[in-house]
Amino acid sequence: MKTKQLHKWDSAEHLKDEQDIELYLRACMEDAGDDPAFIAHALGVIARARGMTQLAKDTGLGRESLYKALSGEGNPSLSTITKVAKALGLKLHLQSA
Repeated sequence: MKTKQLHKWDSAEHLKDEQDIELYLRACMEDAGDDPAFIAHALGVIARARGMTQLAKDTGLGRESLYKALSGEGNPSLSTITKVAKALGLKLHLQSA
């Protein structure tokens, strides 16, 4: 039996509009629990969907440092997260559990 060649799933390819992005981020925030890297990765997916070059210009951060910080493997500061969220037109907020 022949197997089909599979390609790696990239969520960024499926974030077509603002509603997709909002629903994706909400789901990620719910699933993240206490894992800030998960949230950083979710912002990275949104950033790739929107365009990393423009995000780098808007935040004043280098593309490579953004890729690293938002990979889920990096350890971005809260300052970086808030800059990225603002540049993406997103607002992060806390509420009581």
